Amino acid sequence: MTDATTDARADEPADPQARTDLIVSVFKDAFAPLMQADPQAFRFKYRKMAASPHAFYRGSACLFYADMTGVDDEWVDERTGAIWIHGDLHVENFGTYLNSDGRLVFDINDFDEAYIGHYTWDLRRFAASLALMAWQKALPAADVEALVRRFLRGYLSQVDHYASTEDDEDFALHLDNTEGPILTALLSARAIKRADLLDGMTHIEDGVRVFTPDHSIRMLPDDERAAVEAAFAAYLDTIPASKRFDRSLFYDLRDAVGKSGFGIGSAGLPAYNLLVEGYSQALDNDVVLSMKQANVPALSRFQDSATIEGYFEHEGHRTVVSQRALQVHTDPLLGHTEMAGTGYVVSEISPYEVDLDWDDITEPDDIAAVVELLGRATAKIHCASDEDSDQDLVDFQVEQAIVASLKGRRRAFADHLVEFAVTYAETVRTDHALFVDAFRSGQIGVAAT
Repeated sequence: MTDATTDARADEPADPQARTDLIVSVFKDAFAPLMQADPQAFRFKYRKMAASPHAFYRGSACLFYADMTGVDDEWVDERTGAIWIHGDLHVENFGTYLNSDGRLVFDINDFDEAYIGHYTWDLRRFAASLALMAWQKALPAADVEALVRRFLRGYLSQVDHYASTEDDEDFALHLDNTEGPILTALLSARAIKRADLLDGMTHIEDGVRVFTPDHSIRMLPDDERAAVEAAFAAYLDTIPASKRFDRSLFYDLRDAVGKSGFGIGSAGLPAYNLLVEGYSQALDNDVVLSMKQANVPALSRFQDSATIEGYFEHEGHRTVVSQRALQVHTDPLLGHTEMAGTGYVVSEISPYEVDLDWDDITEPDDIAAVVELLGRATAKIHCASDEDSDQDLVDFQVEQAIVASLKGRRRAFADHLVEFAVTYAETVRTDHALFVDAFRSGQIGVAAT
């Protein structure tokens, strides 16, 4: 890590002022243009981050990579240091979705930060998140250690499975093979009706659906509406042929509005909601798409990425290529486009997305059963790609590379991951307090009031 932070093996904490300076510098470098464009959105983002250490951690991937890329990583080699990773893996980035085969799946979601990097960075980021969550639930240190080891055991078990078979797509968490909180999330998703989502966002006017005005959307002037329609038309060409719906009506654009009010990670990013004719002219088949400006991934700011960046047309293209490289059976409506030279990601606003609710998962045994499955799901994104992934930045069998890189060192790596999780979680708790003070005093880049 950098001199201004706490090393995972250091005996002395970093100087508080030096660490505050680093936090302020990293945040301004990552967010300055967006903060200037929409300071209100960032006040909202920073207030949400101030709520707890884990909320701060969720919104500060840039700080995590400022730390991670500042030291050598003895656990990777040339291959395992350059694979597709999620980039922002934490305990709250898991939930349900309806895959392109029509099956409800529980899996990792939100691929906005996906990039090429060390597989260990995903594991460390999740492990520290797990330690933070366990601390907020007041679990003893021994339970925290056991949970991190359980997550890694699930991860390596699934990696070994992929290394011993040619079938990279057989693992999925779904209604038939889950129980407990994960099954609860899947059953909740199954009970949702598409019509409920449509009724909450739209109404019928002159026989067709249109968006219902509310505080989170804005009507578009003619010139912006024309630009959005042109971007939508270009997006249609980015849907893989194998995922295109063979319907003459499906992709007809019915309405478009500006959208605000996204979560911690998307503050200040321009976005639109698009209402599209569905499978038929029946009004309950319409589909709502999100067209959101793609952000620069946090990881790319801290490593030499010229070769990687040259591979992509824009950040929207990067996000879509990354998701197809990481997720099996991606959203059939996933695609990309651009407006005024800026990349956008287009995907369905699905009624079937339900996040894992950690509030009622409090006992160590219950948490352990969940995190082992999350470890297996993490291995899947590292080792298995969508059938329409046509990237060639990673052209080797990741599972074989991971097995080779940890040969004879698995116990030592498990010890490292536990130590890192506990120590970095302590750093985050300190950083959270420093961040709150810096935000309150106006140092971050937007006023607190």
